[in-house]
Amino acid sequence: MQIVGYETPGGALFVSDGPGAAVDRVPLDPGDRLDWALADRHCAGTVHEGDHVACDAEGAPYCRDHRSTWVCARCTGTCLKDEMDCFDDHAVYLAAFAPDTFKVGVTREWRLDTRLREQGADRAAHLRTVENGRVAREREAGIAEEIPDRVRVPTKIAGLGATLDAEAWDDLLAGFDPLETFEFDYGLDLSGRPVAETLAAGEVVGTKGRVLVLRNAGTTYAVDMRSLVGYEVESGGSRRELQSSLGAFG
Repeated sequence: MQIVGYETPGGALFVSDGPGAAVDRVPLDPGDRLDWALADRHCAGTVHEGDHVACDAEGAPYCRDHRSTWVCARCTGTCLKDEMDCFDDHAVYLAAFAPDTFKVGVTREWRLDTRLREQGADRAAHLRTVENGRVAREREAGIAEEIPDRVRVPTKIAGLGATLDAEAWDDLLAGFDPLETFEFDYGLDLSGRPVAETLAAGEVVGTKGRVLVLRNAGTTYAVDMRSLVGYEVESGGSRRELQSSLGAFG
């Protein structure tokens, strides 16, 4: 069986039993258990009409032939497609990640709440609604001269269990006039920072964006779900020696 994808913000992994097999969704609800040992890793292939099209290439999670590039992520207002197609309303927003990391971003207005949860934001502010993606990217690029437009997953993991610096967030918002603000609770109830690890065994504590939190043998781990994609898995739990939480919460 191979892990071929993941879902946010609902929290799930997608697995396949082999070439041409249907792709199954494995929910990651709090209290669920995973009991997989990670074996070889290679390209996760693709999914066509619900069935897995396998690929044995070494590149992981995707080889060059199956790696996709979302050109809109690199847009700064000059369309990189053959023809612009983002004509619906877009939201420009700020997102906050504990303890004190902030970013600017854009998304289609109707999926703003979903996009923020996909990223695992702790707080957010809807700054403006504009008429299309081109204008939104222009606004984003301007704000990005002062505020980053991306946050790496290791930075998000490092902030798990921390409290957001509300004063720094309020100071940032003082320079804007938000249309609305958001606060999110992912129900993780962490007493400290989990250990960053790549594993698929343990009790599910919950998910925050694409970060899966597992409890295994008394230690809490944070797993970037993208780092699991492409792995062949076998029943029986992790067979590797894992770093314990001793000293992890200092």
